[in-house]
Amino acid sequence: MSRTSARPRASAPPPSSASIKGKPSPWAAGQTVQGAARRSSDPPPPATGGAAVPQTADEQQAASTGQGNPRRIPLRPCLTGPPGANPVDLSVRRTLRMPPTSRGITRRSLMAGGAGLGLAVALNSPVRAGIRSTGSRPTPLTDVFQLGVASGEPDSRGVVLWTRLAMDPVSPDGLGGMPNRQVPVHWQVAKDERFKKIVRRGVESARPEEAHSVHVELDGLDSGAEYFYRFKVENELSPAGRTLTAPAPGTRKRDLHLSFTSCADYQKGWFTPYRRMAEDHPDLIAFLGDYIYEYGDYKYPVRDQAGGECFDLAGYRLRHAQHKADLDLQMAHAIAPWTVVFDDHDVDNAWAGDVPEQIDPPFPARRAAAFQAFWENMPMRRSQRPKGPEMSLYHTLRWGSLANMHMLDTRQYRDLYACTGKSGTVGDDCTDRFDQNRTILGADQEAWLSGRLRDSRAVWDLLGQQVFFMQMDWTNGPAHGYSNEGWDGYVAGRNRVTAAIADNGRNGVVLTGDVHAHWAGEVKRDYADPESPSVAVELVSTSVTSEGDGVDAAANTQALLAENPHVKFFNGRRGYVRTVLSEREMKVDFRSLGYVSEPYAPAYTSGSFVIEPGNPTLNPA
Repeated sequence: MSRTSARPRASAPPPSSASIKGKPSPWAAGQTVQGAARRSSDPPPPATGGAAVPQTADEQQAASTGQGNPRRIPLRPCLTGPPGANPVDLSVRRTLRMPPTSRGITRRSLMAGGAGLGLAVALNSPVRAGIRSTGSRPTPLTDVFQLGVASGEPDSRGVVLWTRLAMDPVSPDGLGGMPNRQVPVHWQVAKDERFKKIVRRGVESARPEEAHSVHVELDGLDSGAEYFYRFKVENELSPAGRTLTAPAPGTRKRDLHLSFTSCADYQKGWFTPYRRMAEDHPDLIAFLGDYIYEYGDYKYPVRDQAGGECFDLAGYRLRHAQHKADLDLQMAHAIAPWTVVFDDHDVDNAWAGDVPEQIDPPFPARRAAAFQAFWENMPMRRSQRPKGPEMSLYHTLRWGSLANMHMLDTRQYRDLYACTGKSGTVGDDCTDRFDQNRTILGADQEAWLSGRLRDSRAVWDLLGQQVFFMQMDWTNGPAHGYSNEGWDGYVAGRNRVTAAIADNGRNGVVLTGDVHAHWAGEVKRDYADPESPSVAVELVSTSVTSEGDGVDAAANTQALLAENPHVKFFNGRRGYVRTVLSEREMKVDFRSLGYVSEPYAPAYTSGSFVIEPGNPTLNPA
C-alpha cells in the first residue's frame, strides 16, 4: 500500500528429547493453570474513544459477561504492570505504554494460580531494563517472557511452539537486553490447563544470533487435539498458551473456526482487534501481511514507536519486539496457532521482487535483515528459515479433509509494476497488465499452486494472500482505474489461478489483506460479461490499526459498488474476519471496531454471509 496510510519468524534445531525427570524440577510448585475467569474486571472503553458502535443484544450480553463464545471458557484480563504504576516518563520507554488495568490485580495474584491460558499474557511491566553482568558473574535473567508465547503451522501430528526472551524489549540494539550467551529454555506440553497430564517436555537453547528466540517443532501428538504449553528459564515461568493439532487426513467432521486479519501499524492505534479475536477462541488464526510497519515516526501518532525507519537487523528486531510486547497481540498468539505470510511493510513499502521503493541502503541486505527478523519472531518451521534475502514462504496447511489453506507469496517473485514501474492506479491504456508472461507468484509458485488445486480432495480450498484478487475499478464514470499492485496488474496470472480453481471443481475462497477495509465479492472468469458465472469468492479483511479509526461507509462507497457489481460488501472500520467452515457451509462474519484511537473498543458484526459448496456466491446470513 502507499505511504498514506509497519513483523519476523524463527526456527531452531530439533527439540531435545532429553527428559527432565530424575532431576530437580525446574517447574516451581504451585505454577498450575487455573480455569479462566470472566473478563468482568476489564475496564470499560474510555469515554473519549470515539463514537459507540451499535451491537446486537447477543453481542451486548457477550461483551458484558465475557462469554462471547459459549463453546470456550473466557479469558482473564491482561495486565500492564504493577498495580498503580504510572507511565514511565522516558520517550523510548513510553513507546510501550499499555491499556490501563484496574488496581488491586497483580501479576503475583494471577500467577499464584499458574501461568496459564486463563491469564494468557499477564506479565511484568515490559519497561524494566535487563540487569547487566558484572565481572565474571553471569547476567541474572529476570522478566524474560515479556514478548509472550505463540504456536503456529499445525499439522495432524504436531505444531511449532515459540517464545523469544527479552528483559528490555526496546533495547536499541534489537537484542532485548539479553546477555550475549545461550540460555537454556525448558518447555512442557500438556493435555490440560493445570499441566497434570504432561505429554512432552524438553530443553532448547535460545541463541543470541537468533535474538534468543526458541522454536520447538513438535511431532507425534494426537490429531485434532487441544494442548497447552509453557516455557521456563531459571526460576521464571512463562504464561501458558493453548494450541491445537489439525485433524487427521480424511477427517471432515470437525468444523474449523478460522479468523484472519492484516496490517498492524503500531503508531496508528491500539491492537484491540487482536483482543477481540482472542475472545472468540478460534482454532486457527491467519495473518496476511504487514505484521509490522517499517516506517519512521509519524507527526501525530496514537502510540509512539521505538526507533526510526527499519533498515537493518537491529531495527527490524526492535520493531518486532515492540509489537510482541503488546498484550492484546499476546492474547491472540496465546489462544490459538497462527499461520502467517509477509507483505510489503514487513520489509519496505511497495517492494516488488528485487526492486525496492528506496534505493538506499542496498535492498538485498535490507530484505535479508527483514526476513531474518520475521523468522525469529514468528512460530515458523525450520524449513522456512531465510537464506540471506531469500525465504521459502508459500506452503499448504491441511485441516483434515475439510480444508486446505494455501498460503501464498505475492512479493518475492512478482514482475515489476505494469506500465509505470511504480505502485499506483493505471487506466485502460496500460496494456502491459495483460501480458501473458507477467506473474505475481512466479512460475514455480504458480505451478505449485496449480498442482495443489488439482490434487486437492478437501471440501474447501482457501488461498491466503496479500492483495486484491478480484478485478476492482477504482474510478467512477466511463474511465477505468486499476491498481497495478494487486492482481489487476497481473491479469494473465490471475486468469491462470482462476482457471485452476474452476477447472478442478474446487470450492475456492480467496482470503486477502492489504487494503485496510472489509470487502467481499465474487471472482469471475470474465468481468466484462455481466452474465459470467462466479468461480470463487474473495473475502478481504480490514486492518488491525492501519488508516486509524476508519468509517463504516466512505463517501464514494455506493459509487464504487455500482462500478463493480461483483463486489457485495464494504466496511471501512478496523477489525478482522471470523469464519466457521463445515461440510455444509462457510459462515463469514466481518467483525468491526468503532475506534482504535483508544483501547478497549467493542467489536460488532458489520456483515455476515454464507458460502455453500458448489455455489461460489455470497449469500447474506
